[in-house]
Amino acid sequence: MLKILGRKTSSNVMKVLWLCDELGIAYDREDVGGPFGKNDQADYLAKNPNGLVPTIIDDGFELWESNAIVRYLAAKHGEGSSIWPENPQTRASADRWMEWLSTTVGPNMVLIFRNLVRETDETRNMDEVALGIKNCTKCFGIMNELLAKQDYVAGCGFTVGDIPLGVHTRRWVELCPDQAGDMKNLMGWFERLKARPAYHHCLIPLE
Repeated sequence: MLKILGRKTSSNVMKVLWLCDELGIAYDREDVGGPFGKNDQADYLAKNPNGLVPTIIDDGFELWESNAIVRYLAAKHGEGSSIWPENPQTRASADRWMEWLSTTVGPNMVLIFRNLVRETDETRNMDEVALGIKNCTKCFGIMNELLAKQDYVAGCGFTVGDIPLGVHTRRWVELCPDQAGDMKNLMGWFERLKARPAYHHCLIPLE
């Protein structure tokens, strides 16, 4: 059985759990990271030298980096489904949005999330929050324009490209409701994601 090492409150772990439920992949998850620790121990670092989560073990194959894990599991279990498109151009488009999350949206969402959720009143940096909101408003505005023309980021069907962005969009909607509420196409896509049973992994309390 697939083993997933990582706490369920991690956005990167949520990606993997969501995909597994979409594709009906059985798994066993172990709490690692955050308040559970273990990610700084030698046996974990031997699997993932970064000490981050998630890491998966699949029939002895160890893999880290959440987007790589999502692509690997989708290729193994989702071939022929909309999640892992057969058309190479559609698949590349989905992959593009996954990378855009990592390079552009994610670092700015970290500024918002870390300060508003993880920091205290004494340690919170509101200048970072303002910068994150400014940059994320631009990013999600790009998505909002895209979603005026299509239902999902890579076209008409739900793909791996929607998963990383879907995890962070929930955080954007909850932490920056005024900015998110003005983006009607983005909010329509968010509602389509919430209608998917597997999306429940992204709707747990933020911590």
